[in-house]
Amino acid sequence: MKNSSIWSKPFYYVIVFAVATISLYPIFLMFLSSFKTSAEIFKNPLGLPTSFSLDTYRTLWSKIPFDQYFINSVIVSVTSVVLVVLFCSLAAFYIARFKFSWNNAIFFLFLLGMMIPIKLGIVPLFILMRDLGLINSLWSLIFMNIATGTPLTMLILTGFFKTMPMELEEAARMDGAGNLRVLWNVLLPLMRPALGTVIIVNFISAWNDFFFPLIFITEKAKMTIPVGMLSLFGEHSADWGSLFAGLTLASLPMMILFLVASKQFMEGLTAGALK
Repeated sequence: MKNSSIWSKPFYYVIVFAVATISLYPIFLMFLSSFKTSAEIFKNPLGLPTSFSLDTYRTLWSKIPFDQYFINSVIVSVTSVVLVVLFCSLAAFYIARFKFSWNNAIFFLFLLGMMIPIKLGIVPLFILMRDLGLINSLWSLIFMNIATGTPLTMLILTGFFKTMPMELEEAARMDGAGNLRVLWNVLLPLMRPALGTVIIVNFISAWNDFFFPLIFITEKAKMTIPVGMLSLFGEHSADWGSLFAGLTLASLPMMILFLVASKQFMEGLTAGALK
């Protein structure tokens, strides 16, 4: 047993290293390709660039207003995440901590959003946004991100609220705390794993969304990164170097967010199983 455990550790390290290499290599290849011209990418797709020049990044900025697309994506993603977490925290707190006859029915209505593909209703959604005057408005994207992110967020937060000991809430109420103070000062600080999970999931979904910006946004100044970078594709060719440069810049916020909140994300995924 002792010898087998000694030999098993290097084997596990090899497996982990292999999986990490396979997972990270596409990101590394994207980064390298951002320094290559289109011709060099086709000639030597897996090799190192001949020179680490920033010409592709300069070309990217000259061809499209990437900074404006980046700002639009940040506004849409951050606002969507803040509103989803705010509204779902209040709703999940009500469903999990207050017992009424319609609790399960309300919770089931939220979960229905996970069962119905929202893209099937794109025609009535477009008519609704048009009648509300939200076509070519970032608010149309924010509202859609809130709608699509609410079901999963409610499922995660409601489950975590139900695991919180009632004694904590009762002690706070004995000290004169109201519902909002109990939620803000007592329960939410203990739910950082769940909050980290829903923040990462909703941010990535909003940041990478291509379908709704393509439908609701036609003005160039209001486009987000996924739709705005379509202009790099021509009818017969594409500027692959600038495209990979844009993809590299677009992936940085998600990488930074995951690195910052990865601990909470992993704890949020495993907390239910540990309970």
